[in-house]
Amino acid sequence: MNSNALTNVKAGITAILAALTAFWGWFGWLVLVWVGMMLLDWLVGSAAAAKQGKWSSEKLRAGAWHKGGEVVIVIVALVADWLIGLIVANFPGITLPFQYTVLLAPLVIVWYIIGELGSLAEHAVTFGAPVPEWLVSALEAGKKAVDSAGDKLTGSEEGDGQGDK
Repeated sequence: MNSNALTNVKAGITAILAALTAFWGWFGWLVLVWVGMMLLDWLVGSAAAAKQGKWSSEKLRAGAWHKGGEVVIVIVALVADWLIGLIVANFPGITLPFQYTVLLAPLVIVWYIIGELGSLAEHAVTFGAPVPEWLVSALEAGKKAVDSAGDKLTGSEEGDGQGDK
């Protein structure tokens, strides 16, 4: 491939990514990463189970139900964000020093992405890959930071333990 053709391909890819970003913004990319991580975890988890001789259609269905539950929780967070935005925009006397768009859904999605990354790291161990302890610590710290942000948002001191994956 000559350099002009390669430049045209790169320009085309850049234009497509720019159009997608203009359409759905940073939040759309966050959702796309989450969906990608969910699918990757499901596929890699299935491969890890097959490697161990533990693969079954029942476990595959259980994984699908688990991922479906995550989708439901993200929808709940999105509707809650929409409702909060509606209240802030239409109830007299309620104002914020910024324009409210989304807050809960990004926290939930980032929390799930970190969980999926941890699960992928666990699957990698099944395949014989070493996982640096600092990576595990960084994922744990990230999840705790998201939990802390959610707790501060709701006025809670500590989580109730129900959010552990």
